[in-house]
Amino acid sequence: MNKGLNNPMDEKNLDALNNEMMTLIRRSTLDKKHGGLDRSSYTLLHYLSRHDKSGVKALAEELGLDTSTISRQTAVLESKDYVVRIPDPQDGRSSYFQITEFGAQTLANARRLRLQRYEEIFEEWSPEECQTFRTLLAKLNRKLTE
Repeated sequence: MNKGLNNPMDEKNLDALNNEMMTLIRRSTLDKKHGGLDRSSYTLLHYLSRHDKSGVKALAEELGLDTSTISRQTAVLESKDYVVRIPDPQDGRSSYFQITEFGAQTLANARRLRLQRYEEIFEEWSPEECQTFRTLLAKLNRKLTE
């Protein structure tokens, strides 16, 4: 695991990072109470709000999930009138999902509440600390997609 004596990623550091990542993931998924949308609904609505319409396959590829998971999640969103299914005119077997006005309003409310929550969380951080954290988080996210 350790590639050299000066490697900062020794087992103790990796274990500490593992614990912090588990805590972050667990606590960040508890945001359901902040806006009424669970993580998967928020993520799908956020994506659909930035794209005109998307099919199950495209959503699965973009979000790194399998099509059966996306099908279940979009069915939930559809049942709550957050999205509408639009048949593909060229392929009667396929359809696209598009966010509804109600879905967009629900997402906007959830986003507003989440941003307020982040503002509370980071209120004692300096702008430089926030920038460094955002930069490192973006670096981590890019590496996770490789």
